[in-house]
Amino acid sequence: MLHIGDKAPDFELPDADMTIAKLSDYRGKPFVLFFYVRDDTPGCTTQAIEFSDLEGDYAALGCAVAGVSRDDCIRHGAFRDKHGITVRLLADKDGGVCQAYGVVVQREVDGVSREGINRSTFIIDGGGRIRHILQNVTPKGHAAEILKLVKEL
Repeated sequence: MLHIGDKAPDFELPDADMTIAKLSDYRGKPFVLFFYVRDDTPGCTTQAIEFSDLEGDYAALGCAVAGVSRDDCIRHGAFRDKHGITVRLLADKDGGVCQAYGVVVQREVDGVSREGINRSTFIIDGGGRIRHILQNVTPKGHAAEILKLVKEL
C-alpha cells in the first residue's frame, strides 16, 4: 500500500498511439495519474472528459495528466476519438502498474468474485514523491478537485 511521501512506482506503459510513457518523463513537474475502471463507461467517460476540459489549466501550472486502465491501446484510441479526450490514456493490459499503485480490488458481481479497479488518483510532485492519494473517487467534479490540490503544491 502506498502512502503520501512514498516514491511513486515507476512505469512504462503504451498510450493510445502506442507511444511509451514513463514516470521519469514527468520528473521536474507535478503529475496527476488517475486510474479508472474501463473505457467508455459512464463514470470513466465523465472523469476523462473533465480532466481533458481542464487540461489547459493543468498545463498552466506545469502539470501533466494521464489516465490508466487495463484496456488496450486500440480501445483507448477509440475511446479518445469518440469523446474528444485530450489527456493521455495509458494501457496497463497486464495490470502490473495497477498492482504497484494498489488500485486492484476484488469485487463481487452476481455472486462471483472478480478483479476490478478502485477509481483512484495520485498527485506526484516533480521529485517523484506522492503528495496526495484519493481513492473511491466520484467522477463528477473530480478533475476540478484535483486541480485545486495541484495549485496548493
